[in-house]
Amino acid sequence: MDLTVVGRAEREGFLLVEIDRFQGPLDLMLHLIRTQDIDVFDIPISKITDQFLQAIKGLGAEDLDGAGEFLEMAATLIRIKAQMLLPRLSEEDEEDPRAELVRRLLEYEQIREVTLRMRVAEADRERRFAKGYIPVRPKANLADVPLETTWEEVFAAALRVQLPPPRHVDHRVTQRPVTMEEKAVLILQKLTEGTRVQFSKLLEGFRERSHGVMTFLAGLELSRRRVLFLRQTKPFAELWMYRRDDESSVAPEPDAPEPGLEQGA
Repeated sequence: MDLTVVGRAEREGFLLVEIDRFQGPLDLMLHLIRTQDIDVFDIPISKITDQFLQAIKGLGAEDLDGAGEFLEMAATLIRIKAQMLLPRLSEEDEEDPRAELVRRLLEYEQIREVTLRMRVAEADRERRFAKGYIPVRPKANLADVPLETTWEEVFAAALRVQLPPPRHVDHRVTQRPVTMEEKAVLILQKLTEGTRVQFSKLLEGFRERSHGVMTFLAGLELSRRRVLFLRQTKPFAELWMYRRDDESSVAPEPDAPEPGLEQGA
């Protein structure tokens, strides 16, 4: 770098800036204004225009993608500078030519400040929470929510409620039927092996209650037909079934009192 050129530029009031570090012409304008502590509402347009043109003088052919915005701002500054130099017929009727530029600068500075704060908040969130963390929203206190709904509105909403269409579903239970005839055959088969049989022995291997019910009904039916008779030593005790042709040989169970409940004819 030529130090002679740098010294001459500083003496002439120009600032040496790097265009690559700015995101656009407004960013460059704010840099020129803030670094020199210039009031944004009273911009010395001639000085700022010369500094801006000096800053973009180094744009080359390789910078054509972003040079258009800077050239447009340069043209705007030159136009404002010309309007400021021309005499005005009435200062009260004409608006300050710098007003639109000031508005754009303040709007851009506000957006840049919001962006910076959001980046700081994002960095702070990444430092404290994992990626994808969603804070739990506190439930609203129902006592603090005023009830503004009237009974007329509730009644009108109730009238608009429609029941869903009924669904016709055929429910079929496929279960092997338990007949009393089968249980009667089972009882008679057990009595051929001995003179008596316990009711609980007839239910071994069956889990469904229907087998117990049908076995009991079959025993009652056989007792009604005088094929067998039933005995119980006491209420809720074990139920015994005896062959009718062996009634004379029936004796009470050991360690059990005399049968107190007899069923059968």
